[in-house]
Amino acid sequence: MAFCSTKFLFLLFLLSAIPIAYLISLELATPPTHVYNYHSSGWFRECAKWDDLNRRFLVSFLEGGVAQLSLPDHEDPHSSVLNELVVVKDVDLAGNASLGIVVDRPRNRLLLVTADVLGNLYGGLSAYDLSTWQRLFLTHLSGPSDGKSFADDVAVDAEGNAYVTDAQGGKIWKVGVDGKFLSIIKSPLFTPKEWYKNLVGLNGIVYHPDGFLIVIHTFSGNLFKIDLANGEEVKFIKVIGGPLTFGDGLELISPTKLVVAGNPSGRLVESSDGWETASIVAKFSGLTHRLATAANCEGWEGVSQSPCGHGVP
Repeated sequence: MAFCSTKFLFLLFLLSAIPIAYLISLELATPPTHVYNYHSSGWFRECAKWDDLNRRFLVSFLEGGVAQLSLPDHEDPHSSVLNELVVVKDVDLAGNASLGIVVDRPRNRLLLVTADVLGNLYGGLSAYDLSTWQRLFLTHLSGPSDGKSFADDVAVDAEGNAYVTDAQGGKIWKVGVDGKFLSIIKSPLFTPKEWYKNLVGLNGIVYHPDGFLIVIHTFSGNLFKIDLANGEEVKFIKVIGGPLTFGDGLELISPTKLVVAGNPSGRLVESSDGWETASIVAKFSGLTHRLATAANCEGWEGVSQSPCGHGVP
């Protein structure tokens, strides 16, 4: 009996050692693209955005908070390990995750989505001054009495209005430039007929300079165009080579090109008709054992992978 137990434990050790060794080999392998390495105090970083004026990445924490990764001025940033400096850690939002972020450059602020990941009973949007990190406002989007919701990502339009996706409730909250809650955007198109496709719904969102929003529905892979100047009309964008299943964060790198982070790590989508239709023109596969959750533009497209306490491609 003792021999059988020892044999079983030895077999279990071997079975667990194989995937661990595989993960270590992946971590030590030379990445296929440029990677910014940095030390992190956590294990999961949800979103990353590039702050061009201050030469830094801003990253949000699943455990709550935001940090900056400043790039050195006089050396190759790809050859050095960056330091993660926490800049936002609100005590009154403790217990909630910090998710989508967007840099609102004209108003020198960062918009941050906060949500109760496990219970889906709270969602909020806050704004912070990019120079002082003083909180400018906190808008409560949902609470326990409002039913299940999951505030996820955020975009900002030319007037400073913010749009926050609800990955659980199939809607988009609109918040004014001063933090005042304005309205909710809904559409039957946001809710696929298959129940399992609604487990993770509306997710990544970007504002197009021509006055409309582009939003992705993660589990269905559907891409939507919301015309803000035409009564917030919602249209389905036909994507050749799609659907964009498991798409997560979005980044508009030009008026005609969009990067979709997710699985695979990155897909480049292009449109020549004002985003009535689009095509997948390229794919990027990052580290297979990591999840790509956000895309950001630093001169060209970049993809943030989580857990990303080691690198941001």
